[in-house]
Amino acid sequence: MIGISDIEAAAHRIAGHIVRTPTVASPGLTALLGVPVTAKLELFQHTGSFKARGALAKLLSLSEAERAAGVVAVSGGNHGIALATTAAALDVKATVVMPRTAPARSLEIVAQAGASVRLTDDMDGAFRLVTRLRDEGLTLVHPFDDPVVIAGQGTVGLELAEDAGELTDVVVSVGGGGLIAGIATALRARRPGLRVWGVETEGAESMSAALRAGGPVPVPLSSLVTTLSPPAVTRLTYDHVAALVEEVLVVPDRDAVQGCLDLANHAKVWAEPAAGCLLPAARQVIARVGGGARLGLVVCGGNTTPGELTGWADRFSLLRD
Repeated sequence: MIGISDIEAAAHRIAGHIVRTPTVASPGLTALLGVPVTAKLELFQHTGSFKARGALAKLLSLSEAERAAGVVAVSGGNHGIALATTAAALDVKATVVMPRTAPARSLEIVAQAGASVRLTDDMDGAFRLVTRLRDEGLTLVHPFDDPVVIAGQGTVGLELAEDAGELTDVVVSVGGGGLIAGIATALRARRPGLRVWGVETEGAESMSAALRAGGPVPVPLSSLVTTLSPPAVTRLTYDHVAALVEEVLVVPDRDAVQGCLDLANHAKVWAEPAAGCLLPAARQVIARVGGGARLGLVVCGGNTTPGELTGWADRFSLLRD
């Protein structure tokens, strides 16, 4: 498992290359949830999500030979955007493997950044292909199964610990678990009394399934939230979450989409469903810990288009006059 020194080293490595995103009290979310809420607005990061941190930390750690070989990643959207963009800035050739279900805008941004895009029928196939490309000689930049990437994502927690006021609980979205592993490590070191909670969407329950099974297991994927949909977590992220996280909550896709609408209406931020799921999870946390909670929400990304969000909202009959 990584430690706070690894996260501090990552923060030093990527300093000057990433945005120290705002950590702000949200009166709108406070009124909505009935407890004080602070939002870490990581959707204002370069490339629209926290993923730039881990991708950049990894790329800057590579040897000249590893860079020269070219890098490859698998992604449901945001990691691919981050890798393609940061690799272009460092003049490194990048290949990104994505399922055809990935958001069209994400595919477009990856291609515009100059990366080679390889499409597969589903996320399982994407992970298989990226493994083959790694074996053929490309340098893998894994979205979460890498201590350097996790340390890069952990810089979110480092900033949150330094910039937020008094908190009791922090809620973090979980895909492969790299973000929550890094944040929980940072907060355990800097604010040891804080509880950290994860949230997944139904049909993308790789971490909660792993916690029930006592280790990583493959899961069927059906959630519309492709950015939270790896076919399994890994031992590395599982070990961090099992040791450091209070619980991983699960919410329906419908509630995640409603959360996006609520973030727009009450926090005035345009977020993707991977961040929208924070609000229904926050309500579960408040029900567990009581009204004395002071919440921190890591708003992890905003890479969704108006058309996508309104389409999902219409599917779930959430649109109102």
